[in-house]
Amino acid sequence: MILKSKSIFSPFQVEQLSDIYSPILSRSVIADVYIPSTFKATRKKYPLLVLNDGQDSDAVRLKSTLSRLIRNNEISEVVVVAVHAGDRMQEYGVADQPDYKSRGNKAKLYAAFLIEELLPVIKTLYRVDLHHKNNTIAGFSLGGLSAFDVAWHHPEIFKKAGAFSGSFWWRTKSYSEGYEDAHDRIVHAMVQNDVYRPGLQFWFQTGTEDEPADRNNNGIIDSIDDTLDLIVELTRKGYRPFYDIEYMEIEGGNHSQKTWAKAMPHFLKWAFEK
Repeated sequence: MILKSKSIFSPFQVEQLSDIYSPILSRSVIADVYIPSTFKATRKKYPLLVLNDGQDSDAVRLKSTLSRLIRNNEISEVVVVAVHAGDRMQEYGVADQPDYKSRGNKAKLYAAFLIEELLPVIKTLYRVDLHHKNNTIAGFSLGGLSAFDVAWHHPEIFKKAGAFSGSFWWRTKSYSEGYEDAHDRIVHAMVQNDVYRPGLQFWFQTGTEDEPADRNNNGIIDSIDDTLDLIVELTRKGYRPFYDIEYMEIEGGNHSQKTWAKAMPHFLKWAFEK
């Protein structure tokens, strides 16, 4: 493992962990670690944010947003681990079931890598508290789907999950195979058929121009429909809107880093607000 500093003066400094070899994934992994400037002056432990698609951190203005919110005393200090993606179509997904095109076959392995290999290293190097009530995992698009799934299966570590334009269309059938919303969306069925996980909280963001598709012709694009339907399933399971569930819809927002950058401060304040 190679550790390289990418830091300049800021409330957050960045170090890159490169050449982390994962036996579970059978590949090397890169992660950028955002560290509060107080880190070396204290022995306290910090809450943790794991961010999928960490290679997009600059595009979503992660560091500048973290720095501004810390300077303005709007969020608590946090260690952020932005994990660069590998094979997104296979490593992101739902651990228990690939989609109808066999995408997501390595989602279970990716979750195991995070829990069994990466987090022990992060805990040792950066004094994160793996039992903190604000520990969060988040991601964009497929990375948001992955984040939801990892939190759902590991509530002992991640108490919060954030999904920017989450790919909750993930399904067991193509539309030409008799697909039905009620049965064939994988995450919705997982929540419906599983048990309530006490203490979990969820943040969802969509944009009104995330996509053009509207499979049921109800005037609402699929990405918004799929997200709102997942919120319904979570509510039926016992999670409370506005307390356990937060939803942000950006008028004119599209499926892009530019839109997700607009949502980033809202997400960070939801997860780590003082």
